[in-house]
Amino acid sequence: MNELHEFTALCETCGCSVLYAEPLRNHTTFRIGGACTAFVNVNSAETLKKLLAYCRRAGSAYAILGNGSNVLAADSGFPGIVLHLGRDFSKITREDDRLHCEAGATLARIGKFALEESLTGMECLAGIPGTVGGALYMNAGAYGREMSDIIISAECMDENGTLSTVSKEEMQLGYRTSVFQDRHCIITGMTLQLSQGKYGEIKEEMDDLLGKRRAKQPLELPSAGSTFRRPVGNYASFLIDQCGLKGASVGDAQVSKKHAGFVVNTGKATCHDVLELCDYVKQTVQEKTGYQLELEPVILGDPSV
Repeated sequence: MNELHEFTALCETCGCSVLYAEPLRNHTTFRIGGACTAFVNVNSAETLKKLLAYCRRAGSAYAILGNGSNVLAADSGFPGIVLHLGRDFSKITREDDRLHCEAGATLARIGKFALEESLTGMECLAGIPGTVGGALYMNAGAYGREMSDIIISAECMDENGTLSTVSKEEMQLGYRTSVFQDRHCIITGMTLQLSQGKYGEIKEEMDDLLGKRRAKQPLELPSAGSTFRRPVGNYASFLIDQCGLKGASVGDAQVSKKHAGFVVNTGKATCHDVLELCDYVKQTVQEKTGYQLELEPVILGDPSV
């Protein structure tokens, strides 16, 4: 109880909101997941440093969450503090043709900012439903472009609250991979290199790509985006479709009938439903095609509990 009081007081002092026993389904695009011990809306790097110091002192587990768009949260939730880098940690500023973005800024909002400034380079990424921090963590991409095409540098905070700058060369960016997946550090912000363009042309391309996304992807249902990584030499969606798995389901988890690369939540799907369905898909694809599929979403919490 004393620890809870101390944590509440710390959040009040820092001016950030906190929710206790908060269901993670409220904060993931899959709309799946049990409760975490505490859910904090981080509002600055200094606040983040203080919260990390608290977690060290209290021996509390913590996890970083952005828009929750590439996350599958366990049904048992997460037994620790979720540090949310979202709207309160999302400043965007311009310097010439470069944008500095805090990690909680969504790609959609950055895309809109770039459009209003007539800056080109964000068109293909603006439709991805995640924060820029999460996008860099996994080197997100769409329609032939990736974060690696526009990133200049990033600011990170280690477990001790020390900030450092990471250059693009140090990031080891590859297909859905980066050095951040192996480092114990938190991306707090980054600098993006865009180019001067024409508002009308930028808007036309953005509208065209968003239209294609709406037409081809099951955006009307909760999901974590693409469920499987692209195997070398092929496409997960093609292989899954080829195996006749569109519409396959476990509980309310279903391989989308619209796009085989997506597992969607048609109602009250659980983490267990999704993982059981994904195991079935992986096994079937391997048996019929020889390809081994890998899950793309990050699992938060222990799905076996």
